[in-house]
Amino acid sequence: MKAIEFTSKTDEEGRLRIDHKLEKKNEIVRVLILIDETNDHLDLEDVWLENVVKSPSHEFLKNPEEDIYTLEDGEPFHG
Repeated sequence: MKAIEFTSKTDEEGRLRIDHKLEKKNEIVRVLILIDETNDHLDLEDVWLENVVKSPSHEFLKNPEEDIYTLEDGEPFHG
């Protein structure tokens, strides 16, 4: 596995923009994000949850065909 390191900056909405061209096309890649721990004032779980909710990658879950579970299908999670 080859590692490539570079720094990037988030935009005003907190989205990460990566402008780095890779030699390979149509390949699966792993992305590892390291957040500087000097930002301890941020509750990273809240940041993560907010970004999951806003992510366009989850838009397909709004389709009625994806609504296949009911409350009777599982047990409540109290994290």
